[in-house]
Amino acid sequence: MSEFFKKKWGINDIPSQQDKVIIITGASSGLGKQATKVLAEKGALVIMAVRNLKKSEIVANEIKTNFPKARLDVMKLDLSSLSSVKEFAQKFINKYKKLDVLINNAGVMMSPYSKTEDGFELQMGTNHLGHFALTGHLLPLLLATDNSRIVVTSSLGHRLGAINFKDIFWEKRMYVTTKAYCDSKLANLYFAYELERKLKHDPNAPIIASSHPGLTQTELVRHSGVLDFLGNIAAQSVETGTLPTLRAATDSNVESGEYYGPGKMMETKGSPVIVKSSRKSHNQKKAKELWELSESLTGVNY
Repeated sequence: MSEFFKKKWGINDIPSQQDKVIIITGASSGLGKQATKVLAEKGALVIMAVRNLKKSEIVANEIKTNFPKARLDVMKLDLSSLSSVKEFAQKFINKYKKLDVLINNAGVMMSPYSKTEDGFELQMGTNHLGHFALTGHLLPLLLATDNSRIVVTSSLGHRLGAINFKDIFWEKRMYVTTKAYCDSKLANLYFAYELERKLKHDPNAPIIASSHPGLTQTELVRHSGVLDFLGNIAAQSVETGTLPTLRAATDSNVESGEYYGPGKMMETKGSPVIVKSSRKSHNQKKAKELWELSESLTGVNY
């Protein structure tokens, strides 16, 4: 049957998430907020891992107003701080005895040049290294939880990524924020694919899947005038843009190593399907190089 005639995957296809414990990073806006809302309505206990507690409490109350049975736990997590990442993970492990799904969703996009408190360029430091450290701290709990999953959020921008390992933090070159963003999104896929390879012989390994939202209008594009303009004209809704992440997180047919994105208009719009990432993203030598560098920079060894 051709893709055209296949049933489109949507929210109604998400099975009950009752009794599941799910962490969503960046849960206070955009894709994270929508994923939080949907998964809470499906019965999951959602941990909103966020930098801004006040903003997130407002979002949590908004969700509970519309769905009083929602189970939400707002917890502080600043992915641009390795100490914050470690503290969050320790508090979570002390509080919860399992972790069914970790959705690495949070990110910064095309921001002006700045560094994290650990000296990393902000986009690589937050989008990749913060999540690398977080996943490493939580991996023992994921391995101990039956049928657990990790979902890594990338972007169409990964196709333009070309990580310079000799200057990964843009200290020797003129900073190009769009390229730095694309590098971080390529790093997300290097990480997801390398983690899947490392764990493929472990019978307790979580399913490791990736996703991207296509062209979706969210707060992330506020630093990019062109994308903001395009978004207002051509972008799909946040509700639709979140579906690839939700499918990767919940569909019982998902297999490790798969990558989900919109199925139409060169992956910019449409219902979520399995898509192919760039040839570059499957470069195992580069992925291993990034892995070793990431362990060294974060001090988190898998």
